[in-house]
Amino acid sequence: MRLHDPIPAGPVLRRPRPLALPTLALVLGALACGPAARAQDALPDGTTPATDLSQIPATAKARKDTVVGAISAPQGVFNPYFFTNGWDENVTEVIFGRLVNYDSQGKLIPEQAESWTVSPDNLVYTIKLRPGLTYSDGSPVTAEDVAFTLTVAYDPTLESEFDITPAAIAGGPEYKTGKADSISGLKVIDAQTIQVTTTSPGAKTLYLIGGPVLSKAHYGKGFARGQLDGIRALGGDPLGAGSYVFDKYLPGQEVRFHANPNYFRGKPEVEHFIYRITQDTTKLQLFQTGETDYDGFSVSQDNIDTLQSLGFADINLYGSSDYSMIEFNPKDPLLRDPRVRHALTYGLDRQTLVTVVYQGYGQVATQPIAPISWAYDPDGIEPFAFDPAKAAALLDEAGWKPGPDGIRAKDGQRLSLTLLATKSLINDALIPIAKENYKAIGVDLVPEVSDFSALLAKRKAGNYDLATFRTSGLSDPHDGVEDFLPTGEVGRLGYHNDEVERLILEGNATLDPEKRKPIYHKLYQALAEDPPVIYLAYRKILSAADGRVSGFKPDIYNGIIASLPNLKIVH
Repeated sequence: MRLHDPIPAGPVLRRPRPLALPTLALVLGALACGPAARAQDALPDGTTPATDLSQIPATAKARKDTVVGAISAPQGVFNPYFFTNGWDENVTEVIFGRLVNYDSQGKLIPEQAESWTVSPDNLVYTIKLRPGLTYSDGSPVTAEDVAFTLTVAYDPTLESEFDITPAAIAGGPEYKTGKADSISGLKVIDAQTIQVTTTSPGAKTLYLIGGPVLSKAHYGKGFARGQLDGIRALGGDPLGAGSYVFDKYLPGQEVRFHANPNYFRGKPEVEHFIYRITQDTTKLQLFQTGETDYDGFSVSQDNIDTLQSLGFADINLYGSSDYSMIEFNPKDPLLRDPRVRHALTYGLDRQTLVTVVYQGYGQVATQPIAPISWAYDPDGIEPFAFDPAKAAALLDEAGWKPGPDGIRAKDGQRLSLTLLATKSLINDALIPIAKENYKAIGVDLVPEVSDFSALLAKRKAGNYDLATFRTSGLSDPHDGVEDFLPTGEVGRLGYHNDEVERLILEGNATLDPEKRKPIYHKLYQALAEDPPVIYLAYRKILSAADGRVSGFKPDIYNGIIASLPNLKIVH
């Protein structure tokens, strides 16, 4: 699980400094008279169809064989194992596709693979490619290519966002360190079948080894361990088996593709696809004028109202897989007693926070997985709903008694807690709500607002009581809990619970989602009893498509990539 700085509402502060904080009265005033007051008219999840296609802009209508999506800032490294920029990954997904992918609920499904089997001990994977599978140039995709791809992924000089090591392929570490000339766990059975042997079971292993395939004929010239320059040089000349073929990258402007005539599901009906490079400040304008056919927007009632007023927009609303949270410092003596951590959760009005920030398009989080996931427990987890009286009682039980100024103290120490935060929309609301809520139960909250790098440095040094973050997108339930292991980030900071560790490892070693589900429900209960964090909010994702194009069905696991082969220009 990677921690993310919440999207700033304005310029990010460059060094720690005091923040002119909004008061709770201002926050509640916004709730009473702003867009949040219209939450009863909230748009439902799913697609709300266009109401007046006669309003389709002329600019969009003029594109008879082209669909334009939006992207923010690709850098031109269009190799799925070499990128360091997530926008480049969005481009590679169009070009390459995958052997194995997630469906819209986060369950693994075959894509370019026809099937797979797993040995009874969950250590050996046998993946069969689809018959006749080819790259866009017509050359065959082979098991030898898959072995080549996974070998490249273990190269000691590879620096990218992709990390193959959790797959634990047998012989991978030995190859990486130069103790072996090949990876013993990779075995090509025949042209369409590869066997991958691992040293430990892992729920994400199939996804990691079932990624995009690199053509050995295209990328392998001159390749040897530690010699990746030849592959890097092809970052602007990608060859894959995805639904579209790369044409041209115009930095700062767009990335162009044409339909792959050799795509295994048939050539896409729309001949040309373009990623137009946009900025947050221009996204809505470009969609309104027809310069783009599809884009994502921040969720607000104002944006939804604008999109609905256009008439031609199919509006998509669906759940994100991330969540925001407040992390406890595991080594903090003030927070060692779980009753104090429970009190801080009961004592925070998270529902008001969600209402103010997400305006009817979010909900209070209760566990380290979003409601869209198959692993989410809708019933069995204590919600810790706002209850100041219960919070105060727990603090009394823990020996924290109100002092003359109303702030609780114990053994001569006041219950004063620092909160590390960055400047962001959610934190602008969280800080005044939390200060007021916690003061009411006898806790002094001291916000320290800085840029994200300074926050992480303080966190690493242990100089904090509380810190607030948003997670990255979570594809598998293990993503949301792996940091609570002793080897994980929060574990290394000091959190440890034997039952939590046992259940995390059991959940990761079990591959069947139906067998994993009860394990995670037990795990979420154990985390509720000994919480490492306060879960804050789940949020919705908002996007819109021009009604002249049918087939857009975005979801948090695939974005629009799974939709591209099915797009049709209908108006």
